[in-house]
Amino acid sequence: MNADGAIAIVVVTHYSAATLDECLAAVLTADTVAELLVVDNATADGSVDEVLRRFEHDPRVRIVRNTTNRGFASGCNQGAAATRPPWLVFLNPDCIVERDTFARMQSLARARPGVGLVGADVRGEDGVPERAARRREPTWRRSLKRVFGDRNAFALARTDRDAEATAVDATSGALMLIERAVFERLGGFDEAYRLHCEDLDLCRRVRDAGLAVVVAERARATHRQGSSSRRRPLFVGFHKHRGMHRYFRKHERAGVPPPLAWLIEAGIWARFALLAPWLALRELAARLR
Repeated sequence: MNADGAIAIVVVTHYSAATLDECLAAVLTADTVAELLVVDNATADGSVDEVLRRFEHDPRVRIVRNTTNRGFASGCNQGAAATRPPWLVFLNPDCIVERDTFARMQSLARARPGVGLVGADVRGEDGVPERAARRREPTWRRSLKRVFGDRNAFALARTDRDAEATAVDATSGALMLIERAVFERLGGFDEAYRLHCEDLDLCRRVRDAGLAVVVAERARATHRQGSSSRRRPLFVGFHKHRGMHRYFRKHERAGVPPPLAWLIEAGIWARFALLAPWLALRELAARLR
């Protein structure tokens, strides 16, 4: 493998053993993979050990164990710092790639000067493309619509079905490729995001640096939506809204009149307050199973 084309795959896991085995197996049969680093954010049931025993013979595989759940952004930065290849892929443990997925993403990045970050055609198990893979900038107007129920507020339609790439404002953190030099220049993920919106933030900073975010339309992956978020929906819901709040304050608030900004911030937390009882019931039901 050409060292200039070597890729490090970083997988941050937390109680994701239901999909982790399949995810890692797919990674290790994919092209251009030089390192696979699994960052375990304090999975305490022994399931990660069972999964990783299958892959311990492969010298590309390493694991970093954390005694606490440091969050996704922090885990990604930790994994990036512990690897060497000049290209980085951040991959969710419930995302299953094809053999040529990484190679196609990297080929697109190298062929197009000015591309800073590459996503993929991520689809659900039903084959339907995920909205998160192709997103518009979450401006305060769009964010306000999303807070109050417009699920398509950020959606960006793919207009050319034969295109090799689609330029987007943001792509999904479930699978993204970035050159290490760019990632380090931007300071990596913002670790103040614990869950959700850290991918939006990184894409925004890539574009603010004058680089493009694109989706490699011929690079495919299947998102199986793993068990980690199902175990603690209230926790996930809180941090999702916290991430939305941080993104607004960091990137949008300066351009919004103060009274309206206060309303938007209140709206974010009002939405969480409305959802919290339902999320709490879901969490209780999950624990009783």
